[in-house]
Amino acid sequence: MADVEAYCVKCKAKRMMVEPQEVDMKGGRKAMSGKCPVCGTKMFRIMGKAK
Repeated sequence: MADVEAYCVKCKAKRMMVEPQEVDMKGGRKAMSGKCPVCGTKMFRIMGKAK
C-alpha cells in the first residue's frame, strides 16, 4: 500500500500512516484508516469519491 499522510489529532501534526487500510464510507467514498507512528492513535483520511 502507498504511503498516506494524514493529520494526527493528538500530536497536532501531519504524519505518515502506519498500517494503512482502504475502507469504504457510506455514500461510496473511499478513505484510509491507520495509526500514528509516534503516539499510536487511530488516524483517518477521506480520499474522494470512487470511480
